[in-house]
Amino acid sequence: MSDATFTFRVDASLKDQFTTAAKARDRTGAQLLRDFMRDFVRQQQEAAEYDAWFRRQVQIGLDSANAGDLIPAEEVEAEAAAWRAETRRKMAGAKS
Repeated sequence: MSDATFTFRVDASLKDQFTTAAKARDRTGAQLLRDFMRDFVRQQQEAAEYDAWFRRQVQIGLDSANAGDLIPAEEVEAEAAAWRAETRRKMAGAKS
């Protein structure tokens, strides 16, 4: 791994507060900034992976619907009504 220098301007008060907070955790500001950068990059990668997965799932659903692989609304409503009734039954039993 080759090192590179990252230079930026920051308010002096913020820098002092950050340095103090870093020292309180037995870390240098540079160590914390590297950690923050790694976390940010990881979060962005995870978000991009989730977005790609979600888009694939939507496309699968669209392809399925376009192919006529649909569930009639009445069947969906009947299943939802049965689920609600079962949930109400369980909740009534838990209150007893």
